[in-house]
Amino acid sequence: MNQNLAILLIPVAYLIGSISFAVVVSKCMQLPDPHSYGSGNPGATNVLRTGNKLAAVLTLLGDALKGFIAVMLARILLGDESLSSTLGSWVLCGVVIAVFLGHLFPIFHGFKGGKGVATACGILFGINWVLGIATLGTWVIVATFMRYSSLAALSAAIFGPIYFVFLFGLQPMGIALLVVSLLLIWRHKSNIQNLLNGTESRIGSKSKS
Repeated sequence: MNQNLAILLIPVAYLIGSISFAVVVSKCMQLPDPHSYGSGNPGATNVLRTGNKLAAVLTLLGDALKGFIAVMLARILLGDESLSSTLGSWVLCGVVIAVFLGHLFPIFHGFKGGKGVATACGILFGINWVLGIATLGTWVIVATFMRYSSLAALSAAIFGPIYFVFLFGLQPMGIALLVVSLLLIWRHKSNIQNLLNGTESRIGSKSKS
């Protein structure tokens, strides 16, 4: 693939990531703007606080699919270069970071994005399905027993890059996933404080507002 065209995949990934499905789904289903209640985070967990489970599921699927599609599109267009060439591997790393940044800071929604859990999951499945299942399994286990979405997300963020290195060794993609992991943890800084204070909302709790 032409070098300039390959590099264009990075801004395209950012635009894909900038589609906030929490906002889109809420508008389509005539629900309140997710920025206006609960945690104010445009994500599936906050949308669930409206009591509309279908909206939450659609938000979750949409945010995950955009991460998956961005990575898979890049892999298809780059072909074998995504794994074998230096340019291809680093472009794919750029795509991973760009689609995640698009979700965190979406140009279509005033740069007010979510925390990136579902999108990160989609990215991992786009890289490798075993990696995706392993990391998702970590989230499910912690969420099931602890009932804290944020704690489950933090656990998955920590283990995701570790699983990658365990499965594939030290590669540039490991660095990209570490960046995603650190960004995800940073976006959960208020949740970390709430967890320490014992004031974090549990999964399924409704907004008091």
